[in-house]
Amino acid sequence: EVQLVESGGGLVQPGGSLRLSCAASGYTSSSPCMGWFRQAPEKEREWVARIKRGDGSAVYSDSVKGRFTLTEDNARNTVYLQMNSLKPDDTAMYYCAAGPVLWGGYCSSRPDSYDTWGQGTHVTVSS
Repeated sequence: EVQLVESGGGLVQPGGSLRLSCAASGYTSSSPCMGWFRQAPEKEREWVARIKRGDGSAVYSDSVKGRFTLTEDNARNTVYLQMNSLKPDDTAMYYCAAGPVLWGGYCSSRPDSYDTWGQGTHVTVSS
């Protein structure tokens, strides 16, 4: 069973940076897709970025492309979300998730394609 623990959230001023971490434990080879999602109050959960572990190539939503970078450290079984040029609209609870690949070997951006979720870490962007 895969378990995920996020960390790194906090309060940052607009234009600032944060790095979120997601440490995975358990049988991770069955869940090679790692995704970051976020949910602001009274809004639906939104996909942010995803990566297929070992692939090294991350995909981003349009809202964060060019500002966020998802990387993996396989030795530590950890993925990171480096967030730069943060905006107030980035304020949300951030979750990492793990799940299986889809037919064709691709990872999904849909939350319902991920079967393991962390507890979340809160990010507030405010002056």
